[in-house]
Amino acid sequence: MKLQTIIPDHERLFLDKDVPEAYKTDHSWKDVAAVKAVALPELEQEIIDLVTYANQEDLTIIARGAGTGVAGSQVPTKGGEVIIDVHRMNRILDLDEETMTLTVEPGVKLQEIQEFVERKGYFYPPDPGSKNSTIGGNIATNAGGMRAVKYGTTRDYVRELDVVLPDGQKATLGSLNIKDSSGYDLKDLFIGSEGTLGITTRIKLKVLPMPKYKQSVILAFDSLKAATNGVLSILKNGVEPAALELFERGTIEYSEKFTEKKLPSQKGDAYILMTLDSNEQEDLSRRVSFTENLLKGQAAEILPLSTPEEEEKAWFLRDHILVALMQFTEFEMLDEVVPINRFAEMISYTKELQEKHGINVINFGHAGDGNIHTVLMKEGMDEAAWQTKRKAYLDDLYSKVHELGGLPSAEHGIGVIKKGYLEKMSQPVEIQLMRKVKRAIDPDNRLNPGKVF
Repeated sequence: MKLQTIIPDHERLFLDKDVPEAYKTDHSWKDVAAVKAVALPELEQEIIDLVTYANQEDLTIIARGAGTGVAGSQVPTKGGEVIIDVHRMNRILDLDEETMTLTVEPGVKLQEIQEFVERKGYFYPPDPGSKNSTIGGNIATNAGGMRAVKYGTTRDYVRELDVVLPDGQKATLGSLNIKDSSGYDLKDLFIGSEGTLGITTRIKLKVLPMPKYKQSVILAFDSLKAATNGVLSILKNGVEPAALELFERGTIEYSEKFTEKKLPSQKGDAYILMTLDSNEQEDLSRRVSFTENLLKGQAAEILPLSTPEEEEKAWFLRDHILVALMQFTEFEMLDEVVPINRFAEMISYTKELQEKHGINVINFGHAGDGNIHTVLMKEGMDEAAWQTKRKAYLDDLYSKVHELGGLPSAEHGIGVIKKGYLEKMSQPVEIQLMRKVKRAIDPDNRLNPGKVF
């Protein structure tokens, strides 16, 4: 069997020197190795055949979607790998309104899923910032996003997965049953495994009825500490936000510059962007009023967004923070997570490290679930100084995360970038168990070797 036999279309198969530049570079990992081939399957059987071929030729495989990952999970590091890029497997196959499940292929983009179900009156809650990420990639990292505070992460919306295993066999994991106490939960084992255990080919997603009403509110604060205290007040007092995002003035300024739009509030030095949803307008209005009274003495401004245009602009600015940063500077974005009661302490510590190590830092993130996106800015530093200061900063930061009971990744995954920190922050028995699982399912270390641990 030859690769050209499996993928006869020359526009879907690239060998050696003909591999496009997009597969040779990565924003988060500079040492991208040269691959043997890139294949773009459109059918599940083609993936099965590609994996079978890799077994026959003793090749390693990396599965890839939109390439939006920021931890190096989809990056070739050894050389000679075959990349299976599933972004052309991008069909929405079925919406079953009786079971409230949507069946899709792994290359469908998140935004397409959200728009499709919303046109039908339904709601797919997971909402990572990168709307161009694929659902397969979301599953590989258990992506969370902005509505996790109320609705949970990708894991909570996957009913069933079809996967191709490292030996080329196909397995269906999970089911449409809401409850399951029938053996090990293999589906959840594969979610968040970063392509190291199998390649997803079909997904059944749970969807919800669309909430009838929603309201976004911007809360401006004079300091980052005041904003983090505001977050805790909201969470402790039963406001029940659907999304609760925190960002600094210096963070949103990048997005304002890039998009040429202005945040509706220009007061203060830190912001909470909150969305509430409900099926009752009266309930929604009551919670907005309660929030205003709760934070009246703490916030510099409380601004309910009164029109869909204002709301869309505010969330557009939040969604474009990362894209904007990419236009103006080199940076490293983290996704550490700590228990919610240590969130303010962790944010404050990132600023202490800024002074200690001489690296400018900005923060934004999913304040409602303790997930912080700390961004280290390279700015005018030369490469040697950047690498030295970056490592010293990260060593201190992850040590603090561990001390506070946190973890190195909330939603981006470990990839290659955080492997060392995962090992330091985990009990040896945890890493041993992960390695045993990997060996049991992928004894030849064929799928995405060198990632996670």
